[in-house]
Amino acid sequence: MRRFVWTAATLAVVALMPGCNRKMKISHLPYPDTRRDTTVVDDYHGTRVADPYRWLEDDNSAETAAWVEAENAVTRDYLDRLPARQAIYDRLTALYDYPKEGAPERHGDYYYYFLNDGLQNQSALWRKRSLTAQGELFLDPNTLSADGTTALVDVSFSDDGRWCAYAAAEAGSDWVRIHVVDTATGQLTQDVIEWVKFSGATWAPDSEGFYYSAYDAPKANVYSSKNECQKVYYHRLGTAQADDILIYGDPEHPRRYFSGWESDDGRWLFVLASEGTSGSEVLFRPADKEEPFRTLLAGFANDYAPVECRDDKLYVVTNDSAANYRLARIDLLEPRGLETVIAEHPDDLLEAVAPGGGYLWVKYLRNAQNKIYKYDYEGNRQADVPLPAIGSVPSFGCKDREQEIFFSLNTFTAPPTVYRYDIPTGRTTCYHTPQVAYDAAQYTTEQLFFESSDGEHVPMFVSHRRGLRLDGSNPCYLYGYGGFQINITPAFKPEHILFMEQGGVVVNVNLRGGSEYGERWHKAGMLDRKQQVFDDFIAAAEFLITEKYTSREKLAIAGGSNGGLLVGACEVQRPDLFAVCLPAVGVMDMLRYHLFTIGWGWATEYGTSDDAAQFRTLYAYSPLHNIREGVCYPATLVTTGDHDDRVVPAHSFKFAATLQYAQACDAPVLIRIERNAGHGAGKPLSKRIAESADSYAFLFYNTGTTYGQSAPEN
Repeated sequence: MRRFVWTAATLAVVALMPGCNRKMKISHLPYPDTRRDTTVVDDYHGTRVADPYRWLEDDNSAETAAWVEAENAVTRDYLDRLPARQAIYDRLTALYDYPKEGAPERHGDYYYYFLNDGLQNQSALWRKRSLTAQGELFLDPNTLSADGTTALVDVSFSDDGRWCAYAAAEAGSDWVRIHVVDTATGQLTQDVIEWVKFSGATWAPDSEGFYYSAYDAPKANVYSSKNECQKVYYHRLGTAQADDILIYGDPEHPRRYFSGWESDDGRWLFVLASEGTSGSEVLFRPADKEEPFRTLLAGFANDYAPVECRDDKLYVVTNDSAANYRLARIDLLEPRGLETVIAEHPDDLLEAVAPGGGYLWVKYLRNAQNKIYKYDYEGNRQADVPLPAIGSVPSFGCKDREQEIFFSLNTFTAPPTVYRYDIPTGRTTCYHTPQVAYDAAQYTTEQLFFESSDGEHVPMFVSHRRGLRLDGSNPCYLYGYGGFQINITPAFKPEHILFMEQGGVVVNVNLRGGSEYGERWHKAGMLDRKQQVFDDFIAAAEFLITEKYTSREKLAIAGGSNGGLLVGACEVQRPDLFAVCLPAVGVMDMLRYHLFTIGWGWATEYGTSDDAAQFRTLYAYSPLHNIREGVCYPATLVTTGDHDDRVVPAHSFKFAATLQYAQACDAPVLIRIERNAGHGAGKPLSKRIAESADSYAFLFYNTGTTYGQSAPEN
C-alpha cells in the first residue's frame, strides 16, 4: 500500500512544479500549474460534465503526491508569513493547557475516566477504586504511536469488569483494530481483531466474548476503495479471529451496515441494520438457537434506536408515527407491533433514552438545549433532573445496579463541568470543575431567531464578550452543519475564546437538515430540499450583517464534512457575501461521492447522480461543479487529511484546484493537507492546535483584523 510516498522521483517532479522554490509576496500566490485533462467528460442522463482533475482521485500516484507537496509548500509559505501566527499559536496552546477530566463510569471494582493533563495528544484512560482515591493510569494511547496519531475510538468493558476491549485507529483512519486488556493485570491478551469499521466490541453478558462488525480486507486502495458487505461476528476470548463465528451477513444487500448485540439476560440476539445514515431495521432470534433471524421492526422508512431489552420486551426510541420521536416497546414473544411507553412531545425532540438504577433517563432537546427527566418502565414521569446551567449533556445513564450517574454539562463559553447525580435523593453535586487560563464570566451566549428564505424562523447561538459594541466592525465566525440529523448544541472550543478575546462574534446556527426540531426539521433539508440548508445559512449571514454583529468584510464561514459541503456551496452561490471561507474535509463532488469508501451510505441524505432527477438536484448545488471562471471568490483555506477514508481528500483536491484556476482576484485560495490525519476524530492535540492557529491567522489577516487589538465595547 502506498499513499503519498515521497520517493526521489516524486520529489524531482515536485521541484519542477511552479511555486515550490521561490519567494513570494502574500498578495500574489504562485499556485502549482495543475494539469487539466479536458478529455475526461461524463454523460449524466444526457448532460455532459467535464472532470479535468479526475487524476487527483488516485491517491497512490506519484503525480498526486507531487501536487500535494507543491500545494502544501505554497500554503505553508503563505501561512508562515501571516502576522501574529506565532502569537495565535502560543495563545491557543495556553488556552488548551488545562487538565481535562471526563465523567467517570464504574466497571468492576473501579471508576474509569479519561484524563488529559493539559497538552497530551490523546486523553488517557485512568481508574481509581473510590471517588476520593488516587487515580492510576490504565491505558495510554499516547504510547501507541510516536507522533500521537493513534487514537482510542471506542472502549468497552465486560459486564464483570474483568476485560476491557479498545478499538484503536491509526492516522485518523476509520479502520480500527480491537485489542483486549486484562483489567486485573493491565496486560494485553492475544486477542486482536482487524478490518473493523464503524464498530467497537459489544460484550456478551457472560463476559466470555464480544460481537463486532467488520469488512473483508480491501484488495487495494485501503483508504479510498468502496467498502461493502459488512458482517457481524462473535469473538470468543482466547481464540483467533479466523475462528470467529459469523452471526449475520447479507450479500444480497452489500450496502447495508449491521451491528449485533445480546440482551443482558442472554435470551435474545439482535441485529440492527441500516441502509444509510437514516432509517433502520431490527432483526432478532433466540440467543440459544441456531435459527434464521426474523424481522422484528421492518425498515427502512423509520429510525429505531434500541434502549434496552427487559422482560422479553425491546424498548426503542423511534420516529415511527412520531416526528419528534417517542419511546416504544415490542413484545418479543408475541411481536404484534409497537406499544407507546412515552408519547411524542409536540414541541420537544426526544433525543435519547438510557437505562440506569432501575429507571429510564429521558433526554429532550428544547430549542437546541437539553432537559432530562426520570421515568419508570411504564412511562410514568417520576422526577425532573435539575441542570446547573443551560447547556448540553452528551450522555446520561448508568448500569441497572448503580445508584449514581455522572454527566458532563457543556456550554459555549466554558469547558465541560462534571456532575454527580444521586438517584435515591435526586441531588446533583459538582464533581469536577476545570481550571482555565481566562475568565469565563467575561463572555455571554444568547439565542436568537432569524427568518429564512421561506419564512421559517431558524435559531442561532451568538457568543461574544460582554458589553461588545455592535456596530458592524466585529469579525464573525459563522459555523453550521445542516444534515444527517446532527444537532448543533452548546459545546466548548478554546479557539472560540481566542476569537472572542479579539472582539470576535462566534455564531452556531441550527440549520435544517439537523433534527433540532425533529424529523420535520431533518427532512426539510435533505434530498431535493438540500438547497434550503444553504438558504438558511445565507439568511443567517445576512441577518448578522443587518443587525450589525458584523459586516461582509469581517464575516468568515466554517464547517466540516457535510458542513464543508455547506461552506463550499454557499461560497460559490454567494461569493459577494463572505470575506473568508474555511471548508474542512468537505463533500465537494456531489456527482461522484458515492463511489468512494462508504460514500454510498449518504445516498439516503443526498440522492445520487445515478438517478436522473436526483442528478439535476445535485448538479445544481455541487460546489465543484458550480465554480465559475472570472468570479472573485472569498479568501479560502481548504483543509483535509491525507488519510481521510470517510470523505476522501480528492473532494478537497479537486475543489481547490478548480477554485485556483477560476479565481479572478487576489484573494488567496489555499489547501492545507495534513499528513497522517483523517476525517478529524482522534486527531492529536498538537495537530489540532497547529491547524487552528493557521486557520485563525488566515481569518484575522483576510478580515483586516489585527490580532492583539482591544475589542470595542459599549
